[in-house]
Amino acid sequence: MPDFLLPDLGEGLTEAAIVDWRVKVGDTVDVDQVVVEVETAKAAVEVPVPFAGVVSALHGEPGQLLPVGAPLLSVGGFAEPGVTVSSTSSASSPSSGSGNVLIGYGTAPTTRRKRARRPVTVAPAPARPEQAPGVISPFVRKLAADNGIDLAKVTPSGPDGIIRRADVEALLKKPAEGGKRIPLTGVRKAVADKLTTSRREIPEATVWVDVDATELVAARAALNAKSDRPVSLLGLIARFAVAGLKKYPELNSRVEGDEIVLLDEIHLGFAAQTDRGLVVPVVRDAGSLSTRELSAAIGDRARTARDGKLAPADLTGGTFTVNNYGVFGVDGSAAIINHPEAAILGIGRIIDRPWVVDGALGVRKVCELTLAFDHRVCDGGTAGGFLRFVADCVESPVTALGDL
Repeated sequence: MPDFLLPDLGEGLTEAAIVDWRVKVGDTVDVDQVVVEVETAKAAVEVPVPFAGVVSALHGEPGQLLPVGAPLLSVGGFAEPGVTVSSTSSASSPSSGSGNVLIGYGTAPTTRRKRARRPVTVAPAPARPEQAPGVISPFVRKLAADNGIDLAKVTPSGPDGIIRRADVEALLKKPAEGGKRIPLTGVRKAVADKLTTSRREIPEATVWVDVDATELVAARAALNAKSDRPVSLLGLIARFAVAGLKKYPELNSRVEGDEIVLLDEIHLGFAAQTDRGLVVPVVRDAGSLSTRELSAAIGDRARTARDGKLAPADLTGGTFTVNNYGVFGVDGSAAIINHPEAAILGIGRIIDRPWVVDGALGVRKVCELTLAFDHRVCDGGTAGGFLRFVADCVESPVTALGDL
């Protein structure tokens, strides 16, 4: 019977955890039908099967971590009467594959012959206190070991006394000495690793400025008054940031060894909070987009990120990041640069504050902008010039948009 192997998900990813099976043993599947949802360190991905047939085995349970190339499911035969699948067939054979395992990734042809498997029968035995705990998934074993949990003390909920991921996580949620334990896995671990690398490798400095955003709020209202393509405040500021990067290209760069690489294209990332943790979707070629196009792209990717449907390629390749932490009701933040980028622009909340305009005190809508930058790629003059340019655009958006 052919096995469908966990495909290469790209971007250097070598493993994925099963989130949810969309089929069960005995189901008939069609070419390109989604059969499982997996979670990588970057995003949740729906995986389609590249051939049709009847599911004969599922190789893994929700929560189990599988390496790329490991069997996902087996197909015992085609759905059509009288047609069978040879046990030596390959899951990625050109004659049976769809070539569309994942959007952006294809199945590669192979002539490798699979070895026949001998059936193994394991007779269930009554649980005894002295027996080793029943654990099939190496992911469950690792989860328990990383959190100091004795598997012999875990109450199993799986068939034949098998301990499942949910059984271990139930213990993690119980208060214990030292407080609640939360495993650092998946997206949260990937973000933690990147932020740790940033703090360790990048000598960052921070500059900030308060700006009068009254005209920005008014400009947005005017742009959206008679349009079915609304522009967000983040979209406007992001557009100003892109213009600033063209004026100060040192901030659209990265350090590689002993060289500073000035990048030709601007791929704009933006921080997005999701149920799976913080992610940074990327809008590619942001420098070629209009204000409405950029705002729409940010909105679309933000919704996709919250749904957990971003492809791995949508979360990599950024050259500069904007972070609208004002949505959390805070004025400022010392944001961590998204390694290996050179800078990140932070946007605080817009609130009414006393402000002097033309020598008179009044109430204006004020916002704090913050720029954290890699001091290796530029000095404070360049960073301050960029931030002042963006601030001037915020304070006089109509003039700025006329020149973009």
